[in-house]
Amino acid sequence: MAGLTAVRGHEVVGRRLAGNRPVLGICVGMQVMFDAGVEHGERADGIGEWPGVVERLHADVVPHMGWSPVEVPEGSALFAGITDERFYFVHSYAAQTFTKGYDENAVGRFTPPKVTWADHGGRFVAAVEDGPLAATQFHPEKSGDAGAQLLENWLRTLA
Repeated sequence: MAGLTAVRGHEVVGRRLAGNRPVLGICVGMQVMFDAGVEHGERADGIGEWPGVVERLHADVVPHMGWSPVEVPEGSALFAGITDERFYFVHSYAAQTFTKGYDENAVGRFTPPKVTWADHGGRFVAAVEDGPLAATQFHPEKSGDAGAQLLENWLRTLA
């Protein structure tokens, strides 16, 4: 996060989202979108686009490296046609909860984010679709045909 802040990356992301322009975060690019992260006992502020804290996975084997299935929400644009595929993860940290961060009673005003989950020693956020902001904890660029399709699906959302 210090590196991103040093080049004012958080401002670039904020300006793009304020202008309803798309942003895709991958792996750490997803993690920095949350309020904060904790690594080795040190807490660092994130960009704060989503409420929550990124923390170390609670698994017997960390890092989580390899192919894992995901639980995709209904209506996902990112995972269209690839809901039953596995994706390639390589990470030790993730958001393990996702607070809604919107008013459920504000009907018609806000669309809740679509959150995809995976499991490695416990559930964690594998992807989020939130208006112009989308992100994956896994690496689509290393996920073979399924990852290529996910990136293609994201590009289709830009039209």
